[in-house]
Amino acid sequence: MITLQGAAKRFANGVQALEDLSFTVKRGEFVSLLGPSGCGKSTALRLVAGLLAPDAGAVRYMGGKPEIGFVFQDHTLMPWADALTNARLPLDLKKLPRREGDRRAAAALARVGLAGFERAFPRELSGGMKMRVSIARALAAQPQLLLLDEPFAALDEITRNALGDDLLKLWREDGLTVLFVTHSVSESSYLAGRVLVMTPRPGRIAADIALPATRDSRLAPATIEAQRLISGALHTAIAT
Repeated sequence: MITLQGAAKRFANGVQALEDLSFTVKRGEFVSLLGPSGCGKSTALRLVAGLLAPDAGAVRYMGGKPEIGFVFQDHTLMPWADALTNARLPLDLKKLPRREGDRRAAAALARVGLAGFERAFPRELSGGMKMRVSIARALAAQPQLLLLDEPFAALDEITRNALGDDLLKLWREDGLTVLFVTHSVSESSYLAGRVLVMTPRPGRIAADIALPATRDSRLAPATIEAQRLISGALHTAIAT
């Protein structure tokens, strides 16, 4: 679905965030982009989304740019709007009729466990619930490609694990392609089918690790082995 070929990005302050970044994500994959803080993971995700343009190299979409849903690290909800209105935002931007927008936004909220909270405002929701609204907002647009930028980083472990399980369920049900940015080895080892390990800034791919499909729990032997592989690759990437 997506190919980055030799992508580079330097910001106005002189920071070279990415250099010669190349990877491919196939349709239907769940891929984790893993690396140390400041290595350019979020910048890479914004290149894929088209929010930034590369200074060199290219971002290519096979068969045309897909419908994209983006979940940021912060929930980025409008504080003056209720959950339904927040989830409906991408549909409002597309000028979808209000009735259809409400229907799709309510359905998306129900899918992330927020049925009955349509009229709740962000100040009335927990951190995990706010992130669920943010995920619902991305799902309401019925994306083919879902991009997530460390969406669970600020949450407690119980909430983070629950949201991870929900995300896997949504990925399987909708046949989504997912690119998930994280700095958590345990998170990537459980959620992803492939892990792309990045070097410190300027970021490039140091390892492309395919994980076994039998990781049915966070404590399964296959998951623990995946953590070992990923940790080793990350240590090597940081040391070189």
